[in-house]
Amino acid sequence: MRTLSLRAALPITLLAAALVPTVASALSLTGPQTVAGTKPAIVLKTGNLGKVLATPTRFGIYYWNVEKKAGGKIRCTGQCAVAWPPVYVKGTVQKRIAGVNANFGTIKRGARRQLTINGLPAYTYHHDPAGVVLCDNVNGWFAVRPL
Repeated sequence: MRTLSLRAALPITLLAAALVPTVASALSLTGPQTVAGTKPAIVLKTGNLGKVLATPTRFGIYYWNVEKKAGGKIRCTGQCAVAWPPVYVKGTVQKRIAGVNANFGTIKRGARRQLTINGLPAYTYHHDPAGVVLCDNVNGWFAVRPL
């Protein structure tokens, strides 16, 4: 039976230790995003859906058809809001933002303000990595597109 010498094992151990934070961050789930009211969204070009709106940190923004049918009232609470974290706002939201064709606002959600886009509460999806939009027309959830 062959065994690794300490000299050979040390580089492997160091490499494994260096990769742990990278792997851990790739597996972490997206939680609620807080955006500045002055620039709450950007246009993100995706390979699968074309242009969609995203947070400035490149997380895709979604709306739920249930809330659209409810006139923009919040219906995603509890476990729904864990899977689809709300996008919260800090500061005053500008209704229009240069380069982003949409109407922005807020709705009160508990003690915080949630971003609205075109009158609908805005969410991210906790399995989306930055720059990737995985869902569209999935159980009534849609990626927000520029007008």
